[in-house]
Amino acid sequence: MNDTSLTVGVVVPVYNEIVTVREILRRVAEIPLVSEIVVVDDCSTDGTREVLRKREAELRAGPPPRPTYKFVYQPVNKGKGAALRTGFKYVESDITIVQDADLEYDPRDYPKLVQPILDGDADVVYGSRFAGWPRRVLYFWHAVANRVLTTLSNMATDLNLTDMETCYKVFKTEILRSIPIRSDRFGFEPEITAKVAKLGCRVYEVPISYHGRSKAEGKKIGLKDAFQALWIILKYMFVDDTTTDTAHGTLRLLQREGMFYYKWLFDRIRRWIGNDVLEVGAGVGIMTRFFLGRERVTATDVSPKYLRELQTTLGHWPNVNVRPFDLMGGTNHLPGGYDTVVCLNVLEHVEDDAGALRRMRDVLRPGGRLVLYVPADPRLYCEIDRGVGHYRRYTMEEALRKVREAGFRVLHARHHNTLGAIGWFFNGKILRRKALAEGQVRGFRLLRPLLALDEKFESRFALSVMVVGEKST
Repeated sequence: MNDTSLTVGVVVPVYNEIVTVREILRRVAEIPLVSEIVVVDDCSTDGTREVLRKREAELRAGPPPRPTYKFVYQPVNKGKGAALRTGFKYVESDITIVQDADLEYDPRDYPKLVQPILDGDADVVYGSRFAGWPRRVLYFWHAVANRVLTTLSNMATDLNLTDMETCYKVFKTEILRSIPIRSDRFGFEPEITAKVAKLGCRVYEVPISYHGRSKAEGKKIGLKDAFQALWIILKYMFVDDTTTDTAHGTLRLLQREGMFYYKWLFDRIRRWIGNDVLEVGAGVGIMTRFFLGRERVTATDVSPKYLRELQTTLGHWPNVNVRPFDLMGGTNHLPGGYDTVVCLNVLEHVEDDAGALRRMRDVLRPGGRLVLYVPADPRLYCEIDRGVGHYRRYTMEEALRKVREAGFRVLHARHHNTLGAIGWFFNGKILRRKALAEGQVRGFRLLRPLLALDEKFESRFALSVMVVGEKST
């Protein structure tokens, strides 16, 4: 796949670059794939701001430029990270490239930088100065510090980058919009690296040319910034601040740290799964992977973002079909005739859950099964539920009633995961947290021996309710 319909924007943070700023903008504008340039002046004091205002006036006086330009002027100097944080808000393109204004990085590298995203292979691309040529030979100790910081970052993120500190970072814009950026200065580099790693983004690295400048020529990064980068690396090993989208962040957290839970869940439902499976609300495809041994798997979602990811990561499997499917109705229709519909932790996100159950019944063949898994016990409802978009939690009686009213004969019903309910109560009701804690999700796997008790002893105080229904003929 090569999606040439995707648009490319470039964000250029600028501070005291009067000598180079006009030239870098000319070079960026010459690249055919660039459709948008966002320039953020970080309160320059050397005349750079005046140069930019003059260029902005020239563009306004002429015909509509291609690419388009946006000029943003920060009222106070805060640093590169702050300038980028501002610039990202103005990007309208599908892909965002970060470009320094100092001529060290060559915009002619853009085509190979965006190619992994256009091919559907990557969400984020880094341009490595140490994997490419030509590059100017400069400071040995600067290179050593860079490699040390990259190594420490890799240890913290479990990535294998060769150049974490590179300016050339390319992102799907929708990912950038969901990531809160806290660093004001050069700490942006390790911070964004930690966060894209925690989000489970697919990161690629490509070689680039590099024409570094000396301190006499205006290089700004120094020893203070190296220590700040070290602090940021350590900080985001333990701080989970990856996204402003709580639901998406929770999915990524579970994908990264909670695979044991999904394996445990699959073992609970395995015997009810047939060979022609429709998964409703597949999200990022965590559970879908467990169904790949079936003859046909249809992974569905209502979110275009998740559908694109499902197509990219699982669409190449010959037995996998990715389709839009809205439990609230709409125009997307499925052929039907499935022997199993799997709806795991989805129904609680739908306002009209009774209608959603009927719609799932309609796509099943006679005698087909619904495997339903929903959050249990309304008394546990808390800010964590609200944050991930839950309308409700279910009692067993309510779940059974709604399944029967939708036209199913109940084959199996059970409470699951008392340990999880204790953790949910503690986090949501006692600590009043608004999201799951990464450390606790990671630690859940340590409770594996205790989870065996969940199969032997059923408690009504549980995190989830499972119901298996057969379509009545």
